[in-house]
Amino acid sequence: MITVHHLENSRSQRVLWLLEELRVPYDLKVYKRDANLLAPPELKTIHPLGKAPIIVTEDGQAIAETGAIMDYVLNTYEGLGLVPNAKTRARTQFTYWMFYAEGSAMTPLLLKLISDRIRAKAPWFARPVAKRIADTLEATLVRPNVTANIDFWEESLGATGWFAGDNFTAADIMMSFPVETAAYRANAADKPHIRQWLERIHARPAYQRALERGGPYQYA
Repeated sequence: MITVHHLENSRSQRVLWLLEELRVPYDLKVYKRDANLLAPPELKTIHPLGKAPIIVTEDGQAIAETGAIMDYVLNTYEGLGLVPNAKTRARTQFTYWMFYAEGSAMTPLLLKLISDRIRAKAPWFARPVAKRIADTLEATLVRPNVTANIDFWEESLGATGWFAGDNFTAADIMMSFPVETAAYRANAADKPHIRQWLERIHARPAYQRALERGGPYQYA
């Protein structure tokens, strides 16, 4: 049985969801964030970078990075029903979204988090300067990129309601965290296709089971 090292309110919620979709049994170890919202140091005993998610396989391998974990699970536990057929347009789309989710999608959202924290955490005497820095960062770099990505998702979901082809796939699981984060921090759910997609994934029984096992998840 694999073990999932899961950090609250994090990307690792997707790993639990995938395992629940496939009905793969797993042990779960849940970690709390520290006062700075960082992962606790205990995770470094599992993987040198100390970031979740991490899984430990049945033969003792520690695998980090959500995309690598999902690839391992899909190939090991008969998850090909969540992967479009090879040499199809849907498969090409699937591959794109699986890489995009942790690449182009998350960079501007991380910068949005940083600009928000600059405003919130600056000492009182530095807040006017900190606010100007954060506002400039957001206006010139963050907001245009976040908006462009949200518009891209809305257009992409408008075709079939899913990210890769006509059906729900693991690409939708992979994209859940950036879209949920953008809904929480940048009003992405104001877009009708994104809102409907979020409603569909949140209604899936496996998604609900993952929430029950993983604990509070503020982006759901």
